Formats: sequence, C-alpha cells, structure tokens
Amino acid sequence: MRSNPPPAARPLVMGILNATPDSFADGGRYLDFDAALAHARRLIAEGVDILDIGAESTRPGAQPVPADVEIERLVPLIAALRAESPIRISVDTMKPQVARAAMAAGASMWNDVTALRHAPESGAVAAELGCDVVLMHMQGEPSTMQAEPHYDDVVSEVADFLTERAELAIWAGVARDRIWLDPGIGFGKHKTRHNLPLLAGLDRIVALGFPVLLGASRKAFIGALDGGADADHRLGGSIAAALAGAAAGVAAVRVHDVAETVQALKVWAAIRSA
Repeated sequence: MRSNPPPAARPLVMGILNATPDSFADGGRYLDFDAALAHARRLIAEGVDILDIGAESTRPGAQPVPADVEIERLVPLIAALRAESPIRISVDTMKPQVARAAMAAGASMWNDVTALRHAPESGAVAAELGCDVVLMHMQGEPSTMQAEPHYDDVVSEVADFLTERAELAIWAGVARDRIWLDPGIGFGKHKTRHNLPLLAGLDRIVALGFPVLLGASRKAFIGALDGGADADHRLGGSIAAALAGAAAGVAAVRVHDVAETVQALKVWAAIRSA
C-alpha cells in the first residue's frame, strides 16, 4: 500500500477566490487586492491544485458586473500570483474579453457558468486562447435561475445539455481534450429536489467522457438538509458532497475549504487503495 497516493488517485482540489463584494459565501472578504493575494497564498499553502478566481458573483439574484470592472479586479491579482507561483489559475467569468485578459495575465483555464453562451464570439475566443474550458449547466441566468426551476429528468437533461455544449465547442475549434463539464449544482435547480438526484447521478455525467468539475461547496441544499445552516456552517456537507463526487469519478472539486477537503480526499484515496 502507498502511504502517499499520487494526486491522480484523488480528484484535484480547485480553491475558490471571490474578488467580489457580494458572493454568497464570502462576499467582500477578498475584494481588496492585498486580502485576495493573502488568501490565495493561504490556499496554495493548504495544498490547492487549481485556483479559481472570479470577480463577478453568480449567486442567485446576482446582478451583472461590467467587463472593465472584472478585468480591473482580476488582472493584477492573476499577474501577481503568476509572478510568484506556478499554481494553475482558472478565471471564473462568462465574458470572453475578461477571459482573454486573464489568460494574458497568466491564467490557463476558463470556467464559464454559461457554457460559452454569453456572447456569440465565446466559442471562437476559447478556441483561439487554447485554454482549458469548463462548460457548466445553468437553467436561466443568475438573476432569475432560482425562480421555479423545472425538470422532467434532471440528470438526463443536464447530460444532454452538456453533451450539446461540448459538441458546439468542438465545432467552434476548442480541442476536445481541453473541455471540462460541470453539472451546475445550485444553478437553476431546486435545493433538494434537483441537486440531490444530480449528485446521485454524477456517474452518468462522468460517463460522457470529459473531466467533470463538481462545485457543491457550501451550497444551499446543505443548509436545507441541516435545519437551515448558513454558508459558514456547511463544511461537513461540503466534504460529504466532495467524497460523493470522488466516488463517482469526478476530476476536480471546487471548494471554499481547501485544507479540510484535501485531507478528506487523501484519506479517501488511501482507504480506496489499501
């Protein structure tokens, strides 16, 4: 038995860094450049594999942020991190001009909650940049997505959507091996009626043949299952969801609590390989 399984034995851990005033779990904490840089360094020290940096909240009811504001928040931070660390950096944005600026500053992954639907040129820009691209499922848009979402079969519908978006990205010129899929837990889905079946059916999303990113950290479904626990008190549920994703074969989990998730996945991987 290996006492220290290689990283491939467990999903990668993507750490969340919200340089925003209004994100649901940590809005405003890291809007300041120095605070954001210090938090990024802390996540790196805790063992994060990928840093996902966003400057526009996509929480339910969130309002759009102009591209120039996103760029102003993101570019100095990405450039500073790239100057001092080889850590893999993802940019969480729906705007192709923001993705372009982020890649020029040192990012190598575009995490797009709209699955390249926000702008007509998104697919072409993703192909031009040659970066990894995360295509996420979302019913509606952030400002309206939780207004009575409906599915007949949530797993099948999410899988069909992601398959279509991946095919369209490839048609636009994105290399197949650059495409990731994200089922979009909490994005246009009822807290328990849709998110729980989707988590239970993650193996069907993994079976589509692309690396899958799971973002369930601190999401509202955890509070709904635990007496209304707020976002700061959902660590146990977040780890449970990450382990469910690991068991289903996801490639990465997107989390707020890096040290705890890294430890949980190390133990999971060690048990699995014993």
